[in-house]
Amino acid sequence: MTTLGPDTWPPAPIRTERLVLRVSEARDRAAFIDLFASPEVGTYVGGHRPRADLEGAVPEVPGRRPGCFVVEHDGTMIGMVTLDPRAPERPGHLRPEAGETELGYLFLPTAWGRGYAAEACAAVLDWFAAALPGEPVVLSTQTANARALRLAGRLGFTERERYEEYGAEQWFGVRPPAVPAA
Repeated sequence: MTTLGPDTWPPAPIRTERLVLRVSEARDRAAFIDLFASPEVGTYVGGHRPRADLEGAVPEVPGRRPGCFVVEHDGTMIGMVTLDPRAPERPGHLRPEAGETELGYLFLPTAWGRGYAAEACAAVLDWFAAALPGEPVVLSTQTANARALRLAGRLGFTERERYEEYGAEQWFGVRPPAVPAA
């Protein structure tokens, strides 16, 4: 992954029809704790964390790093979308040297089923394609997560391989870089 440096990060807020994608702020702390403490959210990502542990561990401004977008609806954080280098020790890579950009997302259960994840992820992928043209994006999810697999397809990801990780079968897909219009 070409690093998200000072020329690309932080971006101006990204506005979609219903959402604002922006960098994290102190007012998002409670929503971050709700997100990581939610048993529903933790189902396919290794489980939730106890709220008491999170209260002591989550910084005043959580998620304040390149590649982390807070997803806001009507002035309130409802989730997050991330772009991170895929760790070289993990299975699933496009390049021998690894480091591909991996899309991730988590949304509060109250935001599920409304198309927010698709809208937010598409906006982040468009931003990334403009900021770092020619870079593919990868995504992995448990094969048991039918909703995530459907969203991956809608976003243009195609299956590259499957493997076992974290005690479950994982789906690894790639979204090729956007081709500039002629």
